[in-house]
Formats: sequence, C-alpha cells, structure tokens
Amino acid sequence: MTDRTPPVLRPEHPQARSLAGLLEEFGLTAQGSTDGVEISGVTLSTGDLHPGDLYVGIHGARSHGASYAATAREGGAVAILTDPEGAKLAHDAGIPIVVVPSPREALGEISAWIYRTADHPPLLFGTTGTNGKTSTSYLLEGILKQLGLVSGLSSTSERHIGDLSVVSRLTTPEASEMHALLARMRESKVRAVAVEVSAQALSRNRVDGLVFDVVAFTNLSHDHLDDYADMEEYFQAKLALFEPERAKRGVVSLDTAWGQRVVDAARIPITTISATPGVDAEWVVRIDDERAAYTEFTLTGPEGRSLTTRVRMIGWHMAADAALAIVMLVEAGFELEAIGHALDDDGGIVAYLPGRTERVSGDHGPSVYVDFGHSPDAFLNTLAAVRKFTPGRTIMLFGADGDRDASKRLEMGRIAADGSDILVITDHHPRFENAASIRKVLLDGAALAEHQPQQILEVSPPEAAIRAAIALATEGDSILWAGPGHQDYRDIEGVRTPYSARDEARAALREAGWA
Repeated sequence: MTDRTPPVLRPEHPQARSLAGLLEEFGLTAQGSTDGVEISGVTLSTGDLHPGDLYVGIHGARSHGASYAATAREGGAVAILTDPEGAKLAHDAGIPIVVVPSPREALGEISAWIYRTADHPPLLFGTTGTNGKTSTSYLLEGILKQLGLVSGLSSTSERHIGDLSVVSRLTTPEASEMHALLARMRESKVRAVAVEVSAQALSRNRVDGLVFDVVAFTNLSHDHLDDYADMEEYFQAKLALFEPERAKRGVVSLDTAWGQRVVDAARIPITTISATPGVDAEWVVRIDDERAAYTEFTLTGPEGRSLTTRVRMIGWHMAADAALAIVMLVEAGFELEAIGHALDDDGGIVAYLPGRTERVSGDHGPSVYVDFGHSPDAFLNTLAAVRKFTPGRTIMLFGADGDRDASKRLEMGRIAADGSDILVITDHHPRFENAASIRKVLLDGAALAEHQPQQILEVSPPEAAIRAAIALATEGDSILWAGPGHQDYRDIEGVRTPYSARDEARAALREAGWA
C-alpha cells in the first residue's frame, strides 16, 4: 500500500517578495526580525514545503498546523502565518511569526500577492453545481484549444497547464495551491483557465483572491449533506460565487428550480440557458440526434443567433453542459460564429473527459462504461443515457463513499435498482467506515425501487464485483460501473491503495474472452 498524493504545481521561476513588503501591504506586524526575509512561496503543508516558503499554520481537524513550526523551519520555511493560538505553539520556531485572526481567510489575498496572480491574469471561467462541473470545465477547455488558445484547467480529475497534466488532490485546490497553479500557468503563457468550483471551495476560502470573468451554475441536487446542514445551506454556499467580489458575469442553467433562485439572488449580470422544453431562457438547447458515438444539438440565443454542433458523448445532459460552456465563452467576448467555425472544422467539440461515461470495452461483447457519478441525480441521467443505446440488459455496478454524505445512500440504491436489469452492489472508498454496513444501506435503498431488477448481487471487493457483472453479461448488454471513474486509488482506512476501475474492467473482459 502507498500514499497516492499528487504533486502541487508551482511556478518554476518564482519571484521572491519581501516579508516587510507583505506586512506593509496588508497592515500586519510580525514577531521577530523581518530584515532581509524574502518569501518565494506559500503552503499549508510541511509535506509540500519549499525553501523560502511562508508556512501557514491553521487549526485542522486533528491538530493545529502551527505545532509543526519547527519542522517547517527545518524544511526551509522563512516565516509563519498563523492565528493567536498558533503563535503560542510556534513561539520557539526561530523564524518570524505573522499573526492574523483567521489564516484561512487571509490565505487567498496573501497568496495572490506572493504569486502576483492579479498581474495580467488569464481569462478565468468558474463552474459550480452538483453535477456537470467537471464535464463543463473539460468541454470549455476543449473549445478554447479549438479556438487556438493555450488553456489551463483545474478540475476534480486533473490540473492542466497547456499539455502538462497531473492528477488532482481536491475538486478545487487550497488557495495557496490555486494561486501557485495560476503563477505556473502564467509562465506557460496560458490565456484562459477553466476552474471547477465546489461548494466547499467557497465555504473554505479556496478561491479567495480570484475574480472570475464568467461563472456558471449547472444544477443542484442531493449531495454533500455531510458538510452542510440541509439543501438550503448547500445552495447558499454555491450562491456565493455570484457576487461581484468573485465574478463579473454569470450563466445559469434553469434545468433545475434552483437555477431561477440563483438568477433572483445573484448580484452580477446573468444570462440564462435551458435544455428543458418549455422553460423560458435566453439560450435554448435542442437535442437533434442521439447516437452511441455522439449527441448533436442546436443552441439558439438572443437575436436568433444559432449554432449546431455535436459532443462526442452520450446523454442530453452532456449536450447541456457543452452548450453551457459555449455560452460562457460568448459572455467572455468570443463570437458565436467564430466558435461555430472552429467546431465545424473538427466535426464537433473535441474533448476527452476521463471517467465520465467512459467506454472501456472493445467492439465485441458487452459495453462497459466507467463513470465518476456518485449522487442520485448523476445515476438517474447516466443510467438513462446508457440504456438508450443498450439493445440488451443494463447492468449497474456501484458502491458508496465512506465518511461522506450517508443521507444520499438510500436514494442511490433506489435509483440504481429502478434503472437497471441487474444490480451489483460493491465497495468504493470505505475510508474508516465498515464496508459491509455501507453495502447494507445501498441494498435497503434498492429494495425501495418500484422496478425491481432481475437480480441483485452483493459482491466484495470490487475486483470480484466487476468479474461477476461481466460473467452475467452477453453481447448487447451494457455495464455501468459508477463511482470510481478516473480515480487511480481506493481510500481504505486512510491509505490510498493503487487501483484503477478502467484497468480492472479491461482485465476482467480479457479474462472472460472479450477482446
């Protein structure tokens, strides 16, 4: 077993700034001498420490970061930013200590200053919502490339700087990492960046110090109620993105009722879009053709402006995400006609979405799709899309996250059962929960379905579960393995164990005799 923590991308040629300059800029004072102290980076983690860093000690779930001040100094930290409690813990560290009431709240602006990310920033696009954030971000990045721009991406799956790609740690990185990433992008001449913005990122100050040119809202459905008291609190966290301190313009999907609430409460100019027939929106998405290889759609906007193109994925929701990305570009100043020409030249939108209804099977035998969806609404849309192109039976394989929102598990089980002919329930990331207990709740949810599958199996571990599903499948059947998607590990008792659902599915198909 091993730790699969991905690296943090930083500028390769950082420009140091003086600690005295930081204190003057933000009206702060320091304990200890600041003479000659130069800061070239900032971090919350001793594991990501570089010589010349400002180490930020915040109160964590299990301990206070400032208790590692001596370790930070030994690793090359030249100063510490912390709160009054942390200052006491770091008193004997031997390097200057800057005290603020809340280091997390100060982190974004200070990181922006250290990394100079407000100087000649790229076009910044931010997308929030329960589902569709990742798809919209990848599709937006793909279109930017087709328009000839050097682009960047920060998503649940990956961070991109032009052609450089690394696996992500969090949906939205900590503010210090976000600004370091943008500084690295500036070195690489990136002109536009698509950022996936989670509710937690907004609640925990991870996008502080950024002003997005265009932000978007996809939808809201049951998720993350382990972090938020109820759906209203979850919604209010998302709504914070539509404030003038965070964004200049917004695009809002009206495909869920929450979208209209964003429009009513937003304090920035808003444009609306919908793929739902009969909904009154400024931009309308019409699905023209759905095939296993693509979904074709027409986007029509104000003054009769129109564009017809296709996205190389299945499902109306993917077309809706693609159209949302296009309108975000229009709101940023790109001409719809120019976008249309670029897409026509390539036969549609060119974008690879790792682990999003990703077909990992060959031309013969059952179709196997690996998907990252892990909410009831994601199950509903993806199952419907897979079923549409399945002449045989639809087999659903999934598990649920441990130590995450447990309140959605019954509904996940119910929807999975209702939309499948055969259901296989297995494990995902148990973390510190008992895997068998998680599976039991999913089985209880499946029993609530109005439509009961022909078979319901409980198989652990997932290596055995995918083989059980493939053993039941024949030519013309489809298997949807929901949950793991692009991830290359499983979290078991806090350890990230190497694991790839895509590789496991392909191996199981070969073992079963399918090329």
